[in-house]
Amino acid sequence: MKGGNDPLWIIPNSMQASSLFWFVAGLLTLVGGAEFLVRGASSLARRLRMSPVVIGLTIVAFGTSLPELVVSAGGSMKGLGGLAAGNVVGSNIFNIGIILGAAALITPLRVQFSLIRVDAPVMIAATCLGASLMAWSVISRPLGALLLILLAAYTVFQIRIAGRTTNDTVDAEYREALPEPSGGPLRDSLYVLGGLGALVIGSQWMVDSAVELARAWGVGEAVIGLTIVAAGTSLPELATTVLAACRRQVDIAVGNIVGSNVFNLLGILGVSAII
Repeated sequence: MKGGNDPLWIIPNSMQASSLFWFVAGLLTLVGGAEFLVRGASSLARRLRMSPVVIGLTIVAFGTSLPELVVSAGGSMKGLGGLAAGNVVGSNIFNIGIILGAAALITPLRVQFSLIRVDAPVMIAATCLGASLMAWSVISRPLGALLLILLAAYTVFQIRIAGRTTNDTVDAEYREALPEPSGGPLRDSLYVLGGLGALVIGSQWMVDSAVELARAWGVGEAVIGLTIVAAGTSLPELATTVLAACRRQVDIAVGNIVGSNVFNLLGILGVSAII
């Protein structure tokens, strides 16, 4: 009843319906956890007088990729390398093809932020590097560590040059997107801890249900990772980028996609390979 030329395989039986339920539940838990973690971490960073631009380039851009990170890491822990790598590749394709395209439909993407001149080539180089490593079929632990070192160097470089290259217009965009914190540090810390817990639980549900769906539909885990898992874990980027585009915050919209793709290729592949 599944695969082949029989169309009835797409009709969910009770087991598939259960897997779909837990997949959606895990996805919603992941997205909610990422939102709470980013909100709490951003608020704590503002209390520490960090620049809004630096917060946007690091905590927000990387934080929206946390669902991809925990799902790929969870897949690696279960020996599902195809799911882990497919999630990274599919998410980056979704980010550029769907999310960036949607932002361009909302408002013209006239990017003023000078760091994009650096970040876009970095994203292209990271894409070429990731493709070359995956062509070998196996990314070893030393190569994974190298990817993390490259990500750390890129992040430090971003922070060091942000203050020298940011103009008033861009700074105002990030300041508007990151309002002044309300409440106390304890609430922010609870947001961070609660978000982390939700990410762990949601990733467990999503990975397990994705494997069940792959088996029920007769496809490989990599196909599931490239499609529904990648699209689902990219929802935080979609929400952040579309909202920024609606507010005409073009630098945030494009910067979020570029930063997220770099993090996916260097950070998530690196962590998954080490695991």
